[in-house]
Amino acid sequence: MVDATKFQHGIELFNAGSFFEAHEVLEDVWREAHGEEKKFLQAVIQAAVGLHHHSTGNIAGARSLLARASRKLADYPDAYCGIALEGLRVSLEEWKASLADGAPPPAPPRLEASATISTPVKQSAVKAPAVREVPMLDLGRQYAEIRHEIGQALQRVAQSQQFILSNEVAAFEREAASYLGAAFVVGCASGTDALWLALVASGVGPGDEVITTAFSFFSSAAAIVRAGARPVLMDIDPRTLNLDPELVEQRLTGSRPARLRALLPVHLYGQCADMDAFERIAADHRLAMVEDAAQAFGALWRGRRAGTLGTAAAFSFYPTKNLGAFGDAGCVTTADSGIAARIRSLRNLGIRERYVHDEIGANSRLDALQAAVLRVKLQHLERWNARRRERAAEYDRLFARAGLVAGRSTSLAPVRLLETASQAHHIFHQYVIRARRRDELRAFLASRCVGTQVYYPLPLHLQKCFSYLGYKEGDLPESECASREVLALPMFPELTADEQRYVVETIAGFYS
Repeated sequence: MVDATKFQHGIELFNAGSFFEAHEVLEDVWREAHGEEKKFLQAVIQAAVGLHHHSTGNIAGARSLLARASRKLADYPDAYCGIALEGLRVSLEEWKASLADGAPPPAPPRLEASATISTPVKQSAVKAPAVREVPMLDLGRQYAEIRHEIGQALQRVAQSQQFILSNEVAAFEREAASYLGAAFVVGCASGTDALWLALVASGVGPGDEVITTAFSFFSSAAAIVRAGARPVLMDIDPRTLNLDPELVEQRLTGSRPARLRALLPVHLYGQCADMDAFERIAADHRLAMVEDAAQAFGALWRGRRAGTLGTAAAFSFYPTKNLGAFGDAGCVTTADSGIAARIRSLRNLGIRERYVHDEIGANSRLDALQAAVLRVKLQHLERWNARRRERAAEYDRLFARAGLVAGRSTSLAPVRLLETASQAHHIFHQYVIRARRRDELRAFLASRCVGTQVYYPLPLHLQKCFSYLGYKEGDLPESECASREVLALPMFPELTADEQRYVVETIAGFYS
């Protein structure tokens, strides 16, 4: 039997013009359908996605999908699964004609009920899907939405036969700069390279010291070492897990590192570090400030984008990021024309002009294929980030209703939620909780087919490769505690409410 409520909800979303959301709901129904009903639902979903493409300006994608939907619906009677099809087919034909002629489109099609809507739906073999598996990330859902745009972009590059530092890269740099409000954006081969380029171009070199967090991805500290400098690893604020500015201030008013050159705050999980404090500290102590914004493309602090808050900033476009390429890619932002010029040289083997090298740089050029993919995805990023925020708010509500969190700062509840600073616009690259018996909980979730990840199981000051820095266990207790408790839950824009309920119900089952 059909979950008539879910089926009707998809119809209502379609008729309200929320075509992408309608496609999501109806796709849930489609997954459990069989035979002709599955084919019918696929046609309706194609119509919804085609209309969504039109709303985003992807006319070619709209034309293709609406034509396919129209062809499939022609094979069905005038009423099927409770939907009156005659008017729908006429409307789709009118849309096809307007798109072919470049004329203004008619009113959007509607899914009107047939005179017998309740009977066919109840007799349908389609059932609301029971969630049995929730992936940590499903990039396939994102690709399904934009595959036509991606195909056109890649074909454009193939036709140009310009693959390295081409017009495509320059166009992405301009569009990214416009989105961020940055004066300069310089593309490069990875987020790790972006950190190194930003540090070196900001004046960090051999013998210098750079303060950063001990609780971050390896590259945050490794890029400092690669620049010839020494990482000064410091502890975090347990509420946000970002670098604690009070501890940094205490260090600088006490035994300040002798060769301190820069600060490198990390915008962890998509939330900006306390940039009010770090901007003040950098100014008071005449330090460069390099933002590690690898996880924060689109995040804001007091209305200003991450990437515009320091001397320079590094972004990663690793495929799993909010703005992800189809491989490794990154960029550096800055407001300083001199820094931008040096980064352009360093990313291209230190070249000033062809075959003339002023210094030893790196082969860290952003290629045109990655830039083309990023240009497509950038157009959707605000909507995707908004959906991540919605999903995070839903997790918060579900945890509260389940009685798993007594408060964000209490240590008595089995789950603690991280805080979002009032000045921050968090984009939730990851949704991370702090959980008692974390490893047992993770194993339990895996046994119920819920994907999770630990970011990060060993803080940087305890990594073997940084043992020469002289840190020992107990030196940075908040970072060490976080590494034992943090658990990232499934988080991506296309995550469904049913999937989130399953995740939280499973966690509640473990603690019960």
